[in-house]
Amino acid sequence: MNEELSSDPSYDPWAYLRRATTARIALGRTGDSLPTQRVLEFALAHARARDAVHAHLDIESLMSQLGDPSTVVVQSQAQSRAQYLQRPDLGRCLAAESRALLLPGAYDAALMLADGLSAQALQAQGAALAKLISVSPAWRFAPPVIAQQARVALGDEIAEALGVKLVVVLIGERPGLSANDSLGAYLTYAPKAGVRKDSNRNCISNIRPDGLPFEEAAKRILAMIALARKLKCTGTLLKEDEALALEAAPLEAYPTKPVAL
Repeated sequence: MNEELSSDPSYDPWAYLRRATTARIALGRTGDSLPTQRVLEFALAHARARDAVHAHLDIESLMSQLGDPSTVVVQSQAQSRAQYLQRPDLGRCLAAESRALLLPGAYDAALMLADGLSAQALQAQGAALAKLISVSPAWRFAPPVIAQQARVALGDEIAEALGVKLVVVLIGERPGLSANDSLGAYLTYAPKAGVRKDSNRNCISNIRPDGLPFEEAAKRILAMIALARKLKCTGTLLKEDEALALEAAPLEAYPTKPVAL
């Protein structure tokens, strides 16, 4: 190490490493504690994460971004944000009046945009990602559904009501201390309310400006739903790397049914 730099009290030998990641590393210390700046940064990140959890979705703004007048807005059985956080089961079920808004049609896929645990994430990236996904030539998407106080499994009930074969759920992920605007995408083939397991879904996470860009996320999602159509399944038998590898290859080269493990 350069002796001149190491003797400078303002020199930080870990600065280059911190520039490469948003993870909390090399925080330093002052005596037996963290430097004041790091403590304040932690407090700010914690406050932002709490704000993201309690934030409400701006429905009108999101609908305007989508630009689709046929968009349907639904509500889970959770009547408030507090109840949503305390009763995850209510966030997985549609309110009775909302189910009546979902009419079956000549569709084979559904797209649900859900506030989840970070409405900020959906507000920032949801519409742009939804537009890129809905152009898939492999699926006829129903009008987009915006769901409030929603958990991932709510998409199963929505898809069942619409009578579709596949559902793509875009949902705000649980905020962390390095990201409060992360969006997740969950893919489920043959969704059925109350009977789908997490092992039957595929997830693409960390969709955000400082994580996975939504253009790249859309590419992965489109590749995976194209393969899901061929395999007639999602979950542990559908691999993201295989979907991407087959994107440029004829799908006929892949077996029509997954091989039993």
